[in-house]
Amino acid sequence: MATLIEQVEPDAGLQPAIVGRNPWALAGRRLRRNRMALAALALFLLIVLLSLLAPVYSRDVAHENPFPPNLNGTTVVHGKVVPVMQQGAGVLHLGETPIGPTWQVGHYFLGADDLGRDVAALLLYGGRSSLQIGIASAVICCVVATVVALIAGFFGGLVDAVLSRIMDIIWAFPVYLLAICIATELLTHSSGIPVGPLRVSATSLWVPTMIIAFIYVPYVYRPIRGQVLSVVNKEFVEAAIAQGASNLRLMFSEILPNVVSTVIVLLPLMIATNILTESALSFLGIGVQPPNVSWGTIISDGEDLLYTRPWVSLAPGIMIVLTVLALNVLGDGVRDALDPRAKLRVEG
Repeated sequence: MATLIEQVEPDAGLQPAIVGRNPWALAGRRLRRNRMALAALALFLLIVLLSLLAPVYSRDVAHENPFPPNLNGTTVVHGKVVPVMQQGAGVLHLGETPIGPTWQVGHYFLGADDLGRDVAALLLYGGRSSLQIGIASAVICCVVATVVALIAGFFGGLVDAVLSRIMDIIWAFPVYLLAICIATELLTHSSGIPVGPLRVSATSLWVPTMIIAFIYVPYVYRPIRGQVLSVVNKEFVEAAIAQGASNLRLMFSEILPNVVSTVIVLLPLMIATNILTESALSFLGIGVQPPNVSWGTIISDGEDLLYTRPWVSLAPGIMIVLTVLALNVLGDGVRDALDPRAKLRVEG
C-alpha cells in the first residue's frame, strides 16, 4: 500500500554549514538545483522575448502590418508570387480560403486568417497583450490582497469581519459570470470609462486587466490572511510592540517579510490563471477589444477555419498551453525552494 511520506530537512545540528545563512540565499540555491523549474523559467522568458519582438518581426522579417485586412495581398512561396486569399479552395472548391502555413519565416509562416492577416505576426502581438494583462493583473491582485490581508489579520475583530465578508461576497460569484457582467457593463461606455478626473477608453487593455485583478483578489487574500494570523502573535511581534513600534512598522517591517514568500509562490500561479481567464473572456468577445489582439481573440477569429486552416486557432492555443505549463512548473519550483518541508513524496 502506498504511503505518503513528508520530506523534511535534516536536523539543524547535522547541517552546521547552513546555520546562519540567509534564507533567501538558501532558497535561491534550491531553485537553481531544480532543473525543471529552470527549464520552465527559460521557456517563459523565451515566450516573453518573442512577444516583445513582435514589432521587429512584423517590420523587418514579415514586412506586413498584421492589423488591417489584406484580402488582395500576395506573398512569395518557393519563389512564386501567390495570392493570400486563394480562390476555390476547401472541400467544395467554393469561395475564398486564406493561404495555409508556408513554413517560410517572413512569408506567412503560419498562414493567414479570414481577413488575409499574417497569423505569425498576430500571434506575437497577441502574446504581448495576453502577457501584459496576465502579469499586470496578477501583480495588482497580489498587492491589493496582501495589503487587505495585512490590515484584516493585524487588527482583527470588526475590521477582519467586515473585510472578510466583503471578500466572501466577491468569492460567492462564479468567476467568469462576475467578469462577464462587469465587462459587459464597462464596454457599454463607448465614450470612455470615467476614473476620477481621467477617462479610460473601453478598448484599453487596462479594462480587462483591472476586471481580472478584481475578481481574483479573494483567492489570494484567504491564504495570505491565514499566514498573517499565524504570525501576528509571534514573540518577535510582541517584542516590537514592547519597543513602541507603530502599526505600519509592525505590518510592513515585522509581519510582511514573514508572509511575502506565500505571495511570491502565488504570483506565477496567478499569472497563469489570469492568462487563461483573459483568453476565455477575449474568446467570448468581452476581453481584449479591437484594434488590439490577444491569443483569445485569435482563437475566436480562427473558429470558422478549423476544418480548412486549423493553425489559426491551434497556434495561439499551443502558446497558451506552453505559457501556463511553464508558469505552473515554475510556481511549484519556487514553492519547493521557499518551503522544502512542504514537499511530499509517495513510496510504495
